[in-house]
Amino acid sequence: MAGEYKRCFDTARENPQRFWGEAARDVHWYKPPQTILDDSQEPFIKWFPDGTTNACYNALDRHVESGRGDQTALIYDSPVTGTKASFTYAELLIRVAEFAGALAGQGIAAGDRVIIYMPMVPEAAIAMLACARIGAVHSVVFGGFAANELAVRIDDVQAKMVLSASCGIEPGRLVEYKPLLDEAIELAAHKPEACIILQREQALAELIPGRDLDWRAVEKAEPVPCVELASTDPLYVLYTSGTTGQPKGVVRDIGGSIVSLQWSMQKVYNVAPGDVFWAASDVGWVVGHSYIVYGPLFNGSTSIMFEGKPVGTPDPGTYWRIISEYGVKVFFTAPTAFRAIKKEDPEGKYIGKYDLSGFETLFLAGERCDPDTLAWAVDKLEIPVIDHWWQTELGWPACANCLGLELLPVVPGSPTKPVPGFDIRVLSESGEEIAPGEIGVLAIKQPLPPGSFTTLWGNDERFVTSYFKNFPGYYETGDAGYIDENGYVYVMARTDDVINVAGHRLSTGAMEEVLASHPDVAECAVIGVTDAMKGQLPLGLIVLNDGVSRPAKDICREAIQLVREKIGPVAAFRLCDAVLRLPKTRSGKILRATMRSIADGEDWKTPATIDDPAILGEISDVLHGLGYPVV
Repeated sequence: MAGEYKRCFDTARENPQRFWGEAARDVHWYKPPQTILDDSQEPFIKWFPDGTTNACYNALDRHVESGRGDQTALIYDSPVTGTKASFTYAELLIRVAEFAGALAGQGIAAGDRVIIYMPMVPEAAIAMLACARIGAVHSVVFGGFAANELAVRIDDVQAKMVLSASCGIEPGRLVEYKPLLDEAIELAAHKPEACIILQREQALAELIPGRDLDWRAVEKAEPVPCVELASTDPLYVLYTSGTTGQPKGVVRDIGGSIVSLQWSMQKVYNVAPGDVFWAASDVGWVVGHSYIVYGPLFNGSTSIMFEGKPVGTPDPGTYWRIISEYGVKVFFTAPTAFRAIKKEDPEGKYIGKYDLSGFETLFLAGERCDPDTLAWAVDKLEIPVIDHWWQTELGWPACANCLGLELLPVVPGSPTKPVPGFDIRVLSESGEEIAPGEIGVLAIKQPLPPGSFTTLWGNDERFVTSYFKNFPGYYETGDAGYIDENGYVYVMARTDDVINVAGHRLSTGAMEEVLASHPDVAECAVIGVTDAMKGQLPLGLIVLNDGVSRPAKDICREAIQLVREKIGPVAAFRLCDAVLRLPKTRSGKILRATMRSIADGEDWKTPATIDDPAILGEISDVLHGLGYPVV
């Protein structure tokens, strides 16, 4: 409906109590809230503070009670193990209620913290929902994280129990989790009372008597009902990816999560109850929390849990096979995954092998979607491709093309406009609003909407100083960008990636956009490196498409010229080289900060989140060849 987006956005900005009060009527409350918003202690916002509810009840029980128990709730597809399974809402409810009984039988109660350290298997979702059922606060740690990083999280959240598996399976390798878990508990000052281990046939784990329990031996306990909880009670703690030193545990509350995620499923993604929705992420990341487990189930939709990667599992057609086989209506993945598919199958020949007639929309998020990748996806799929932007702290999309309201024109390079509830502004370093088209700090005016983080676990002071101190009354996103005269938002880079070349503030994201437009470039990264004359210089690293046979140095020369033509000599872009791969986190984000540290000879360590540490050696060699230090 034309104008529906503006009507919703204006209402949410001018009267958030009315807007979110109406949205809250669509969820189940034991005690409906009389107060919608308490912002008396900014930045500590409380939504629906006097309401009581339960996330698991909203995800499972109410759908079964309304007569939809036979509908499929969760589909598990694992190319790396050759396993498939599906669960109706009624079946999933039984599994969750019984496992919640197992947790309760081990002394886990409302408010206790439970670490979940698991691969992408149905039991991971069951564990999350079982914790939510009894009011335990879960903290999912990406399966296979280094022992020290796991230990830090166990200590920070003071976990009473750890739920884990014997191993995770990735294309070409097996990762044994239990030795990592044992080492983490040895390193941790706080010792969990018990661990429940899911034994996988690919690698059985040795259980420690008196501490470790076999998942299959305890899972069929007496089922327990949902516990009535305050809306403002924590649903979970999720540590931001790439954290080093003292971790930042993002706290999400129960009521705000239910309201915002159900609203977003319908209004952002245009997904109805019964529709099949697939977010190709991991439960260890915020996307997995919001849009593999909670969002689709709150909405009564069917969610897909996928164990594998977009290519090599076993072919580049894996994504299209799943979309076709299960009738996926809306698919959500990262631009990085799509670039991997494009690199291996640039002609899109695998797409034509599958019936994608039910596939309506592709959503991309996680990193900036360069216009070239967007154009390739639109050309090959012939459906709307929607870039959108959000963060772990925010919990759900802050900027998107809200298909459930109306489809706005897609503008390459922009994740479209602020989602209703997020009042995004562009500020100067002194906190003043910047004119349209000028790059500044992207900030969100308070109050943040329901479903955003409420604090950092055990550290209210850091919550304030990290996100709200520099610009009082605003949440500082840490991203730089601009808003054009039509209200479209452009997220150009992290604020650290806006570089100063001889006094000119330039976006590395804009340069990456230009490099990605070269027909031989599959993906790229631009970082700012120290220069004695100009302060900083941009350095470009490119990955070539498969099958490109021309000399890399020729392509680099063309890429340098392309940046000179599109951005101008002011960019001083003259450092460029080709690499086989770029270092990324396991969620697909390029490790630009680590590459900057290598280039500038600073102290750095291999991040716990990196998908392949060997890549950093190649990056060091390339940077050394360009005249930068190796540490």
